[in-house]
Amino acid sequence: MDTFLNFLRDNFFDFLTYTGFANAEIGNLIMIVVGIFFIWLAIKKDFEPLLLVPIGLGIILGNIPFKGDAGLEIGLYEDNSVLNIFYQGVKLGWYPPLVFLGIGAMTDFTALIANPKLVLIGAAAQFGIFGAYMTALALGFEPNQAAGIAIIGGADGPTAIFLSSKLCPNLMGAIAVCAYSYMALVPVIQPPLMRLLTTKKERLIHMKPSRQVSQTERILFPIIGLLITTFIVPSGMPLLGMLFFGNLLKESGKTTRLAKTAGSALNDIVVMLLGLTVGCSTQASEFLTIKTIFIFFLGACAFVVATCSGVCFVKLLNLFLPEHKKINPLIGNAGVSAVPMSARISNNIGLEYDRKNFLLMHAMGPNVAGVIGSAVAAGALLGFLS
Repeated sequence: MDTFLNFLRDNFFDFLTYTGFANAEIGNLIMIVVGIFFIWLAIKKDFEPLLLVPIGLGIILGNIPFKGDAGLEIGLYEDNSVLNIFYQGVKLGWYPPLVFLGIGAMTDFTALIANPKLVLIGAAAQFGIFGAYMTALALGFEPNQAAGIAIIGGADGPTAIFLSSKLCPNLMGAIAVCAYSYMALVPVIQPPLMRLLTTKKERLIHMKPSRQVSQTERILFPIIGLLITTFIVPSGMPLLGMLFFGNLLKESGKTTRLAKTAGSALNDIVVMLLGLTVGCSTQASEFLTIKTIFIFFLGACAFVVATCSGVCFVKLLNLFLPEHKKINPLIGNAGVSAVPMSARISNNIGLEYDRKNFLLMHAMGPNVAGVIGSAVAAGALLGFLS
């Protein structure tokens, strides 16, 4: 009987060594709270719930403590675990191009085609990326790490994941969470900057309705856009190729079913896996460091500079445009790649000052240009540094 009781006691204490309670560290608990906060932001504040709910739960899941040397094959970084298999899509860069396929299938480039000069606003917003790159170098980050951090300024989570997975995989979790955090906080960060940089007279500028764009133009755009951008930066081909492929599926008029699949079911599946595995990669030992604080600081600076660059560039451009062709500077914020959220903010701020001043379609021009611009910037950095 004593032998049996000793057996039960030994097995019970052995079982306790496998529990999260026995293996928990303060860092795990902090990150679990962070994950809960992300979920709260998504559900209570409606900040990008399609992104923050998977990421928040992933942060919690990735920081559940367990006995690492037990060979359980359950952790994100353990070979043959389910999470590790999902993580390969992030680590090897499979998910971001598939997300870009969905973006292309859902995006209407009509506003950009109708007014091509709006692409300059999207290009101007990329100053945030290169400004943050220089600042990161000055703070002591290696060139590859600086590039991964800088791309946060484009406000494009998939692009940030793609570039950091190639150049600085050890920082990918922090960079991805930072990028998606600032994407979710676009409605909080951008409006004060837009009001600060514009006058009431500028906010009241009414832009002429865009011209009608033919189907032929819409079909030719992804083909010509693909050729121009990939000839300039071939290293951006995985993202740009899938973006324009998705848009061609949409605009051809013959592949509607494929476009709907790419923009709905496939995109939703990839976003779920991407968010969950990115969240899981933010394990306390890697995430709770001084570098992470710098990454969030530089990401914020990059995003602010990108927004301000877009708005200020429109103000500069207006100096050379006749009165009837002036552009409302409120659409300058849409040069970042947060589609369509930043374009909606342009429209909402415009309506605050004039209930008849609808800027959404005009803002979509620089907004989709920002998607292309951030992918081109990522390709340029990848080509230069790889």
